[in-house]
Amino acid sequence: MSRLRSFFFAANRPLQDRLAALIASAVAAAVAVTGIAAYAMTLLTAYNQLDNELVDVASLTSGTVSEDLDNMGGIDTTTWRAANVIIMLIRADTHQITQPNRQVSLVLGPDELAVARTSQGYSSRTGVDSNGVPTRIVAVPLVNQDEHWALVLGRPLSSTSAMLQTTGLSLLLFGGLGAAGAAAAGYVIAKSGMAPIRHLSDAVLNITATNKLTPIDVTGDDEVADLGRSFNQMLAALGNSRERQKRLIADAGHELRTPLTSMRTNVELLVADERQHMLPEGARAEILRDVAAQLGEFTQLVGDLVQLSREETVEAAPEPVDLRDIIESSLARVKRRGPGITWDVTLEPLYMMGEPDALERAFTNLLDNAVKFSPPDGTITVELVGDRFRVADQGPGIAEEDLPHVFERFYRSDHARTTPGSGLGLSIVAQTIQAHGGWVKAGRAPGGGAEFITRLPGSPVPLDEELDDDELDYPYTD
Repeated sequence: MSRLRSFFFAANRPLQDRLAALIASAVAAAVAVTGIAAYAMTLLTAYNQLDNELVDVASLTSGTVSEDLDNMGGIDTTTWRAANVIIMLIRADTHQITQPNRQVSLVLGPDELAVARTSQGYSSRTGVDSNGVPTRIVAVPLVNQDEHWALVLGRPLSSTSAMLQTTGLSLLLFGGLGAAGAAAAGYVIAKSGMAPIRHLSDAVLNITATNKLTPIDVTGDDEVADLGRSFNQMLAALGNSRERQKRLIADAGHELRTPLTSMRTNVELLVADERQHMLPEGARAEILRDVAAQLGEFTQLVGDLVQLSREETVEAAPEPVDLRDIIESSLARVKRRGPGITWDVTLEPLYMMGEPDALERAFTNLLDNAVKFSPPDGTITVELVGDRFRVADQGPGIAEEDLPHVFERFYRSDHARTTPGSGLGLSIVAQTIQAHGGWVKAGRAPGGGAEFITRLPGSPVPLDEELDDDELDYPYTD
């Protein structure tokens, strides 16, 4: 049994072979059970029919036999031979009378003697005659002159055994053919059923070998088709991720090249001046200030790249935050960069689950962008009303053709190319807001400047007053 189990379930055997073997085994077991049941029912029916025939013969002849026990009622021996029946009598004291002129007798036993002694019911069993031939033996009670006898009839089982043997061989033959057909059908079914999985496996091997994310053809609505569609969705997501990585690396390389080239040029000038003293007075300090500014720009660019390289979801451990505190912290940092700018700030309470550092960076980038393009004496409007955050400046605004692209990585309009920055700030804003379950839109302010509106899911009351600690989840939605 253990070998059979290991044959069917061995991990190194193909799944197709195991499915075919299981189908064939299940059908073979069903055929075997059916065959055994059919053979048992046939055997029981044949013996019952034979017993009923012998009992009927005994009932018909018992009266005649009781009139002349020694001669078995005077019935001709040829008649008994024609009926293929052997007849005997047994008395309660074990005395037996055999059929006259009949050399073959029955080997009687306790069952027949019990019928003679009790004179009730009848007995039937499979025994043998005096020649050892299997015989079906039936005994019925017989009373003669207050003596208790049993009339015993027997019929050889040769014809019944031949019939049962033919039936058994037929069941075995056709059952075997059915099991073989089931095995073949099971193999075909398993092969057909495993075809989509083999196709999927071939696709995975092809991707591994060629590194090409080629989707597979999917037909049908079953579980395998669902698996194929999920696989194609995974390939699409992987392809998009790979494309974003390539674009990020290419754009980052392009953006990094400019400050590095400028810094190397300035450093080479400083090294050459160290040897030749060719720079006029004051130029060296100006070059050093330029290098310091370029290093700051380079540092900001590297930080933005690190932020964008993170997974586009919030960390798995957010905390309750008050957006007013985060915006006020961002305002405190940004106001130092625009000392002449007037700030019109309106902040209403908005509480949510989020990552404070990421949110502060996003709001700082929005406010920095407003400071960058505002005139020195302009006004920047900052509003947090309900679940909407709005920043509007009085700068030149955003051109219509630039609006669809302002949140793309490294995108810079023609007007913005002369201003400092990495071109990644608004991309970080969009990524962070979306990761917190919100959205951000760019447009033109009523006064003509740029306007950015974000929506973040939150509540005007503190979360611990609205939900129990074990009910907090992210992102929080009202």
